[in-house]
Amino acid sequence: MAIKPAIEAEFEFSVPVVIVGAGACGLTAALSVAEQGVEVLVLERDEHPSGSTSLSAGLIPAAGTQLQKEKGIADTAEQFAADLMAKAHYRNDAVVVNAVATASGKTIDWLMREHKLDLHLVEGFRYPGHSQYRMHGPRSQSGADLESMLLAAASQAQVDIMTSASVEDLYATELGEVVAVSFKRPDGLVETVGCEALILACNGFGGNPEKIAHFIPEMVDAEYCGHTSNTGDALDWGLALGAHAEDLGSYQGHGSVSVPHGSPLTWAVVSLGGIQVNQLGKRFANEMRGYSEHAEEVLKQPGQYAWSIYDARCEQPALAFHDYKEVQALGGIRHADSIEELAAVTGLPLEALREQLEQVHSYTQGKQHDPLGRSFTPEQALQAPYRAAKVSGALFHTQGGLTVDSHARVLKPNGEVLPNLYAGGGAARGFCGPGADGYLSGNGLLTAVVLGRLAGLSACSQLQQRDDN
Repeated sequence: MAIKPAIEAEFEFSVPVVIVGAGACGLTAALSVAEQGVEVLVLERDEHPSGSTSLSAGLIPAAGTQLQKEKGIADTAEQFAADLMAKAHYRNDAVVVNAVATASGKTIDWLMREHKLDLHLVEGFRYPGHSQYRMHGPRSQSGADLESMLLAAASQAQVDIMTSASVEDLYATELGEVVAVSFKRPDGLVETVGCEALILACNGFGGNPEKIAHFIPEMVDAEYCGHTSNTGDALDWGLALGAHAEDLGSYQGHGSVSVPHGSPLTWAVVSLGGIQVNQLGKRFANEMRGYSEHAEEVLKQPGQYAWSIYDARCEQPALAFHDYKEVQALGGIRHADSIEELAAVTGLPLEALREQLEQVHSYTQGKQHDPLGRSFTPEQALQAPYRAAKVSGALFHTQGGLTVDSHARVLKPNGEVLPNLYAGGGAARGFCGPGADGYLSGNGLLTAVVLGRLAGLSACSQLQQRDDN
C-alpha cells in the first residue's frame, strides 16, 4: 500500500469517479454519481460484497423522513443534530453533524423513491440518546438485506462493480491529486485505472490488531465482530497524501454479544427494562449510558462476561431482529418461569440474584434511586417469565478516520481540501468524538449512507466545475 508519483501511472482505461469499497457507503456514493450521468467504477476487495454493512442490523437513523411523517413523528434535522452532539459531549464536528443530519431524511426518501429500497421505521423502543423514532432499515432488520437492496439498485442503475479487486496503490501529484488507482486480482495480476476523483468507502481499521493496540488499547483483547477487510487502508492512503485524521480512539463497541455465538443481542431488551449482572449476580454499570461504551464495562467483569436479564415483554421487539432470532435458534436465550429457575439456568447465585431483582423492582416503583444512575419507570418492572443470555463485550468497528468537511471532502491539517479525495463511512471521521461513549446507535451507517451520498454529489459537482472552466 503506497502513494506513487503520478508520472509513473500507466493505464489503458480511465473513469471519472473511482470508489473503493462496495458497502453501504460505496454503493450509495455510486448511485449518487450515476444519477448525474457520470461514469463510475466501484472496486471491491471481496468476491461477494458484504463488509460491515452486512454485519450490522441495517438501521440508518434519519430525521424528517416521509415514513416518520406518515406515523405522525415530528422529527427535525435540528433535533437529530442536537442528539448527535449531546451523545458525543459536543466533541464532534458541529458543521459536519448539521450537514449530515440535514441530508439524512432526504437521503432515506431518495433511496426509497428513486431506488425502491423497501425500508420501514422501527418503533416500540428507542436506543439510548435518540429522542425520536428515527431508525430506518429493512423489515428483517438485517444489514445483509440492506446490502442486497443497494446491490440490486446499483445493478438497476448500471453501476460497474469490480469484485475481487484489492486496491493496492494510489498515484498522485505532489499536490495530492489522485490520478490513478492500482488493484490486484486473485491471480496476482495488477491493473491500473485512471480517475478524476476518488471516494474512499472502505471502512476503518478494526481488523488491524496493530492499529487497535496503538489507538484503542482497551479493546485489544475484545472479540472483533466486524469485517476482516477493515485494515485501515483508507487511513494510510489519506495520511500519506497529507490528510488530517481525528478521533482515532473512537469506536463502536457492543456490550451484549452472545457467548459463544458471537451475534449481538439487540439493546432493545435493555431499553425496555432489562439489566445486566456479572457472575456474582450484581449489576455493575448504568446500562442505558449506551451499548458501545458498555462493552468495556462488561470486559472488566470476572470472566469478561455478563448475563442480560429481561422478560417476555422486553423480548417482543427483539423478535424482529435477524441477529436475535439467530441467537435464539442456536439456544442462546434461556427461559425461566421464576427467579429460582432463572438462577438455575444461568448458574448465578440465587440469593444475590433475588436481591438484585428486588432492588431493581424498587427502582421502577420509585422507592429507591439507582446508585448507578439509571432512571427506571414503572412500565419497566421485570416479571416472570424471564429471559437470560450470556454475553460479552466486543468491538464492531472504528469511528475515527480522515477529517472531512460537510461535502465529504478530505481535509489537510490546515483545513484545506485535498484536490479530489472524498471519504465516508469508516474511512472518515465519524460523529462520536474521541471515545466509545460518543457513539449514538446507527452512527456507523449514518456516516456510510449520508456521507456516501454527499461524497458522490460533491465529486460530480467538482467535475462539472472543471468542465465549465
